[in-house]
Amino acid sequence: MTDTSIEPSADAPAQLSTLDRFLPVWIGAAMLIGIVLGKAIPDLDETLDAIKIDTVSLPIAIGLLAMMYPVLAKVKYTRIGESLDRRSLVMSLVLNWLIGPALMFALAWILLPDLPEYRTGLIIVGLARCIAMVLIWNDLACGSRELAAVLVAINSLFQIVAYSILGYFYLELLPEWLGLDSDGIDVTMWEIAKSVLIFLGIPLLAGFLTRTIGERAKGVEWYEERFLPRIGPVALYGLLFTIVILFALQGEQITEQPWDVARIAVPLLIYFALMWFGSYFAGLKMGFPYERNTSIAFTAAGNNFELAIAVSIGVFGVTSGQALAGVVGPLIEVPVLVALVYVSLWAKRRYYDTDGVRPRS
Repeated sequence: MTDTSIEPSADAPAQLSTLDRFLPVWIGAAMLIGIVLGKAIPDLDETLDAIKIDTVSLPIAIGLLAMMYPVLAKVKYTRIGESLDRRSLVMSLVLNWLIGPALMFALAWILLPDLPEYRTGLIIVGLARCIAMVLIWNDLACGSRELAAVLVAINSLFQIVAYSILGYFYLELLPEWLGLDSDGIDVTMWEIAKSVLIFLGIPLLAGFLTRTIGERAKGVEWYEERFLPRIGPVALYGLLFTIVILFALQGEQITEQPWDVARIAVPLLIYFALMWFGSYFAGLKMGFPYERNTSIAFTAAGNNFELAIAVSIGVFGVTSGQALAGVVGPLIEVPVLVALVYVSLWAKRRYYDTDGVRPRS
């Protein structure tokens, strides 16, 4: 991701670098490469899954850290307090922790009543609120980096406390109340905390220290105009590497079960569309500025697929249907949210005044 610190304007897509403008092409190529590798190399999924420290996949961790660090190094941490207000916080919490999980639960049961493993995998995805890729989508759509960083941090804390509780509620308690069968989930609070600390804590600390030390040593102008453009592309390379690894893990299953993948994709498509458009137009009605509204919408629509996949693999196994559903998550989420970046930039021109501060009547 090259420097996207330019203020958003009506011709924002033209300001993106060649790498950013053709992001859907690179992502599609990375998915294809991952699937081909997983299909062509015997036991590649088991080999990749074996490269880990404790239960953390080292290849996935490397890709995610490379993806997260440049984005978090762009955040202006001294402005974070200016970005958050009570309405934004309440709306984000309601979307992420009440509406999102409930919507995914409903879609999974309505559209996959005969596929319990995939249904459980989708519910696990719905419970894992986004703490990583949303920063990239938000950055490309010219949302507020500071607000996105705050919302991601809040999601991380809620995830540590609430994930196991919500997992028990949506996978055991609620189905029992409704007379439905379910597989259940057994994941400890430490497993979730460890994932959040690694995938968010490390790059967040690195980004904060980089900006603090860099600005003091070289000045703000050098940091913004020279350093950030140099490290920007690393985020894209990390994203593409992570996608290749994820799809290599499930390449054989994806190619051998295309109908199952299509069945899993339908509720995901509906979910991302409802969450993003519902959030965006609710923000318009509430009068949120473009940057803030965009950050809330992408935070609401995205999911923490790395945590969902880690939980699915840890509880049900690397070749389970639950793990396949977790991997199909980014297969659908990545191209859909890339498309929503362009929708967001179009909506700014259509629904906001020139500076993006006030929605048009």
